[in-house]
Amino acid sequence: MRNVFVIGPDKKIKLILVYPMTTGRNFDEVLRVLDSLQLTAQHRVATPVNWRRGEHVIIAGSVSNEEASELYPDGWEAPRPYLRIVPQRRENEALAS
Repeated sequence: MRNVFVIGPDKKIKLILVYPMTTGRNFDEVLRVLDSLQLTAQHRVATPVNWRRGEHVIIAGSVSNEEASELYPDGWEAPRPYLRIVPQRRENEALAS
């Protein structure tokens, strides 16, 4: 087996990917996961399946609607009550918040 481990600044394992010796590792997926881990560590969001940098994100379930209204004054899409979708903040906005 070939393994990929991502360990966060808090010294906790954030990701383990295991590939058989006969299968090459998907470096695009590793980079996608690193982008997601960095984003979700800085902001109270989650990334959906196949998410890429710059695409919409999901407001974390731990964020109340009142808090979300402060964080996202332009609102969000809610196809389900538990699924609140917003555009990813631009880098300059992320640094300011």
